[in-house]
Amino acid sequence: MTVEPFRNQPIETFTSEEARREMKEALRRVREEFGRHYPLYIGGAWVDTGEKLASLNPSAPSEVVGTVAKGGRAEAEAALEAAWKAFRTWKDWPQEDRSRLLLKAAAIMKRRRRELEATLVYEIGKNWIEASAEVAEAIDFLEYYARQALKYKYPSVEVTPYPGEDNESFYIPLGAGVVIAPWNFPIAIFTGMIAGPVAVGNTVVAKPAEDTPVIAAKVFQVFHEAGFPPGVVNLVQGEGREVGAYLVEHPRTRFINFTGSLEVGLWINEAASRLAPGQRWIKRVFLELGGKDAIIVDETADFDLAAEGVIISAYGFQGQKCSAASRLILTEGAYEPVLERVLARAERLVVGPAEENPDLGPVASRAQEEKVLSYIEIGKGEGQLVLGGKRLEGEGYFLAPTVFTEVPPKARIAQEEIFGPVLSVIRVKDFAEALEVANDTVYGLTGGVYSRKREHLERARREFHVGNLYFNRKITGALVGVQPFGGFNLSGTDTKAGGPDYLLHFLQMKTVAERF
Repeated sequence: MTVEPFRNQPIETFTSEEARREMKEALRRVREEFGRHYPLYIGGAWVDTGEKLASLNPSAPSEVVGTVAKGGRAEAEAALEAAWKAFRTWKDWPQEDRSRLLLKAAAIMKRRRRELEATLVYEIGKNWIEASAEVAEAIDFLEYYARQALKYKYPSVEVTPYPGEDNESFYIPLGAGVVIAPWNFPIAIFTGMIAGPVAVGNTVVAKPAEDTPVIAAKVFQVFHEAGFPPGVVNLVQGEGREVGAYLVEHPRTRFINFTGSLEVGLWINEAASRLAPGQRWIKRVFLELGGKDAIIVDETADFDLAAEGVIISAYGFQGQKCSAASRLILTEGAYEPVLERVLARAERLVVGPAEENPDLGPVASRAQEEKVLSYIEIGKGEGQLVLGGKRLEGEGYFLAPTVFTEVPPKARIAQEEIFGPVLSVIRVKDFAEALEVANDTVYGLTGGVYSRKREHLERARREFHVGNLYFNRKITGALVGVQPFGGFNLSGTDTKAGGPDYLLHFLQMKTVAERF
């Protein structure tokens, strides 16, 4: 199989009139679809149930973006059965043939790109550029894993020759697994978490987040059109405590690929470790959890560059990224000039309905709004509220960009993941203390340093303990194939999504020796 080298999809910035016109037309078409119903997808068939889940527009929660069939244990059981049935033949498909299906899905996604972007705008409140970046990432995952999987064609492992014997080692897939995906990147992470295992011969039952079921259904429309065999990919929408928990604890679940909160991830890790009656394996568990990510700015940095990077990292998609900057650590010489620049830029940010393409749209849901506001109240007792800290006018879940200063490193708002547009500014005396503060958290996902001092950058390269570290640039927006993504400590199992080793997690090595 010959394919051109992998290249990341370009992100549309909507600076041209043509791109803006296309997006407005896509928004119009998707709005016309409001209220449409989407069934489950099990064994290659669209399956409806007697119950529904509604997806609301967080910019205007009175608007129903769509409804989906709500599955339960029976549907989860049927999907897992379909996945194991499909695995019998899918595991033996030539790798080139499996890769072609992923590339076909990527091509369909490219053709539907504006529609998918517009769906993200309405369903989860992303502005146009954030939506474009996410759809581009979903396409990248399909394209990248299709190519990476070709490395594991049978036989694919070099072993040392031994006289009188034929020895070979090769990779085989694990079986049928479960994907439980988050609401904040409901097409990119969702697609990538499915595409990786499936690319190398596994089958999947996917349970998307309850807040973003419509975009998940559209991803499965893409898989269906691409021609994946029945049962290779299955979609069961439903409540996590019912469908998700059932699949996690099921004795026939071979692996669990989860992205979400620390609390749920720790429960999954514990539940999956228990041997269920009839279970024949130790389940593999892959977790991508939260972060309490810090940007350090020292006195030698380009302060304007740093302030711009902080704003993008802290407030992009309303701070609802596990990679978002929620701590800003400033040395004495950088504190006043950087804070002044950050506040000036933050004050200019526009918050509004996502379809209007503001800097910040709404937070994801009423529950998320209440969570962020509760942390703002906590912060008022821990630091100095110098900007924002309130809900804004409008039907949607609009929160003002918020900044707390003089935050103690051990404060709750400096230690716990808020997942909203809240930035805690911490003053330190020097770079050594900045590193100590940055590392003093249970998380270890992303981090950043703005400095012109080579010694500081190299020390951070060695000592700043995060999975993804960025120098003199924003700390969000890891590119597939360029910056493999995953964190240390309680940020997860560091599977490094979008990296060259990711697919190995879903394979096991078999060795065969024949004596002549």
